[in-house]
Amino acid sequence: MSSSLRRRDPADQRTDVIAQFYDRHPYPPPANLDAAAPRSALERRAAHHLLWPARPVPETHRVLVAGCGTSQAVRHALLDPTAEVVGIDVSARSLEHSRRLVARHGVTNLELRRLPIEDVAALGARFDHIVCTGVLHHLADPAAGLQALRGVLAPGGAVTLMVYAPYGRAGVYLLQDYCRRLGVSTETADIADLVATLREIPPGHPISPLLRGTRDFADDDALADALLNPRDRAYSVPQLLELLEGAGLRMRRWARQAPYLPDCGSISETPHGRRIAELPAVEQHAALELFRGTMLRHTVLAAAADDPGAEQPDPTDPELAAARPIPSPTALAVQEKDRLPPGIAAALLNRAHTETDLVLFVDAAELALFRRIDGERTIAALGPGAPAFVRRLLRHDLVVLDASECAGMAP
Repeated sequence: MSSSLRRRDPADQRTDVIAQFYDRHPYPPPANLDAAAPRSALERRAAHHLLWPARPVPETHRVLVAGCGTSQAVRHALLDPTAEVVGIDVSARSLEHSRRLVARHGVTNLELRRLPIEDVAALGARFDHIVCTGVLHHLADPAAGLQALRGVLAPGGAVTLMVYAPYGRAGVYLLQDYCRRLGVSTETADIADLVATLREIPPGHPISPLLRGTRDFADDDALADALLNPRDRAYSVPQLLELLEGAGLRMRRWARQAPYLPDCGSISETPHGRRIAELPAVEQHAALELFRGTMLRHTVLAAAADDPGAEQPDPTDPELAAARPIPSPTALAVQEKDRLPPGIAAALLNRAHTETDLVLFVDAAELALFRRIDGERTIAALGPGAPAFVRRLLRHDLVVLDASECAGMAP
């Protein structure tokens, strides 16, 4: 076993620079979760089939939230009371916030442990779903951390992984370097001075859009996390896929895939849209990251490299006629006629997208078809034009496909 994966002395947790940082600046800013409620049956199906298109929804499953922070594991437990959730983190203070939320909301399906990701095997359990968002890029050895998580992934399991992206965070990395050169600390007075200085940032600075539009810069602990974090790196699309491969994982899909696809958004209307579409899928995604230039993070859904069920279904495949499209909970049809082009009945969009160009314009017949999608009707039942239309909806993150009743689909 490599030295980076060996179980370390518990004292290491107290001296680790990241553990110390998040004990001083818990992140995300503690939430009360009073608005959190269990998902509806349809929402639970959509969340499940986003990860496992061909697997029936189980009665229960095991979830690991690796690097759970102040509230993430509690949120997962509240959203899905049928899941058995384990949350781990190196920050004692963050876990204290989580335990207070557990008591406040009477959560009974969550276990919290102070444990580094690298030592996750000490749990002695395997998990159907591993969630690691906003954490891996802070580890001393992200590759070793991801390998450790792969080691506790159950057969057929899925990983939701989010890491920072480099190009959209260019302004953040400029300011991180600036703060290091000035010796800006995380003490209250230094943060107050930093806040005052940021008000004078030139409007053309790459960080200006984030200062205007990101809530994190309104909270001192979140500001420290962004600009004063002692360990932080970012991954481009090719680098992230290489990281997955090194850990014995492969991408199922992006959590929200439309920003990475050449037939979605404004790129589809350019001469390069078709040219990008002729590239291998990985090159398409890499090109779109460069074209957009504003992606702050990448969230990928991954599976074991040898998992036969990791392939994504194609709604135009005749074998998927029995698949049931489920509307995305954040899908929206905008029908304000004064804002729509002539002959267009609605603009379909996903409210979770941050990119404003990811709109699917539909005519009256397509809008009527979209309205009929309820999670119960199959593609066949929706009519002859449904397969191609559902494929467009799927690529725009407007539906999730339940293919659990389709013969020949790997679970």
